[in-house]
Amino acid sequence: MLPYGALSAPPLVLGALSGPLPTLGVVAVALLAAVVMLHREVRFQALAMLGALVLAPVLLLSDIWHSPQLSVLHRHPLLAVVGALLALGAVLAAALVLRKRPALLAGAVLVALPFRIPIQAGGTTSNLLVPLYFVVAAGSLAFVLDGLFNPAAGGAAARASRRWTDATPACWLERLLAAYIVLYAVQATYSPKFEKALQQMVFFYVPFALAYCLLRRIDWTPRLTRICVALLAGLAVLFALVGFVEYATKTIFLNPKLIAANAVHAYFTVNSVFFDPNIFGRFLALVMVLLGAVLLYARRKRTQLATLGVLAILWGGLVLTLSRSSLGALLVGLAALAALRWQVGRAVLAAAVVVALAAAAIAVSPTTFGLNQGLNGASSGRPGLVSGGIDLFAARPLWGYGSGSFETEYAARHNQPGQTLSASHTIPITIAAEQGLIGELAYLALVLAALLTLLHRARTDPARVAIAAAFIALVFHTLLYADFLEDPITWTLLAVGVALARRSSPARAPDRALGHDRPLEQQLA
Repeated sequence: MLPYGALSAPPLVLGALSGPLPTLGVVAVALLAAVVMLHREVRFQALAMLGALVLAPVLLLSDIWHSPQLSVLHRHPLLAVVGALLALGAVLAAALVLRKRPALLAGAVLVALPFRIPIQAGGTTSNLLVPLYFVVAAGSLAFVLDGLFNPAAGGAAARASRRWTDATPACWLERLLAAYIVLYAVQATYSPKFEKALQQMVFFYVPFALAYCLLRRIDWTPRLTRICVALLAGLAVLFALVGFVEYATKTIFLNPKLIAANAVHAYFTVNSVFFDPNIFGRFLALVMVLLGAVLLYARRKRTQLATLGVLAILWGGLVLTLSRSSLGALLVGLAALAALRWQVGRAVLAAAVVVALAAAAIAVSPTTFGLNQGLNGASSGRPGLVSGGIDLFAARPLWGYGSGSFETEYAARHNQPGQTLSASHTIPITIAAEQGLIGELAYLALVLAALLTLLHRARTDPARVAIAAAFIALVFHTLLYADFLEDPITWTLLAVGVALARRSSPARAPDRALGHDRPLEQQLA
């Protein structure tokens, strides 16, 4: 039998999977995602979404066509076809269910958010959100079926969305989201690490943009919001319990590097079902911020006691992650909650007290916090990565080295070709090095538009307060770790925040003016 690499494919297929077409394809799929986000006619949205659903897998296939992972496909093409048909059948079945019960999409996305499956692609092992991809594909297919064969079903919602967004900061938020995706694709064309940029596009930006558009269209009623918060709390408790088992048995289920690190250190770090303890800590911190809003606004004692119990469990899980960035994100999120719930002065005073206590604890026992290793050692080399990223930005300040290029350029500049890293662990620095001033301005504008959208008239709506505080905590975490638009939670928070802002827009104000507003505890209790 010939090796898989010796097998020949039709010339047309090989031509489509090599040469300049993948580069053009990355730009094309980004433009399709932008059309889905910005166009307000359902039929055009459906066509663009269908194009993105087809083109993204084709681009991925072009990237891994000659890799060992596809040896089975080369040797047993019939088996691959059968598997693809079964997967399409499952997606179609789920899409038909979501057409009848569109609200189910919200819970399905939230449940799928944390689960990553290690898969080899393009010569590296990536932890991919396979369950989330399935949910997004099913939801997108349901939207496509409605948009092409029953456009009237979504026409009214699309027209209402257009009237609303044209006069609010959310309009600029969505334009900037779309513009950033297209900019990332364009800057991938000159990147020395084009394969990574392609993977970022097909694994993260495009599917998450589609998920954003689907979640934005859902009617986030107070009942649906309560159910989703309960789902997230239940998942977080379950993951924390897994972390407790890991700590008690001193056993890690994932991440060989973490297993090796725990073997040589006096402390033991848990990661539950997450590959990275910092991502586990980020998830727990964001859920705790959401539950903090429940605690602040709920008036029923039973709800408050139950929330306190859940928070205690999650706090234990968060401590065992030893993720200082996640602990900082939690503090920032809680401070944002306090500032939105009460007066800003009180929140600042409380934050100052917490910072003073933390400084005193560090001064008494710096070894406990790893500061005896110096700042670079205590932060796992982050200052060195940041300074290296600044050097890259200074060398090419306008347009950068190209999307996804940080790892390659940093290693080349510091003569460390074997070093494994993916970013500076500070998102603005990574963007500055890869995309230059152009990308940095787009990022800053995007964050500003998101904050304006989420915070505008949010004080009177507990659900919007919770979303805004969680987003602020997430942005802080990205300054110390990584993954902003590469994290589906970012897109989920923005989508839900935009949908909730639409519900509380002036068009719906008469109900409150007449005194028919729901009690606060019914919204998040």
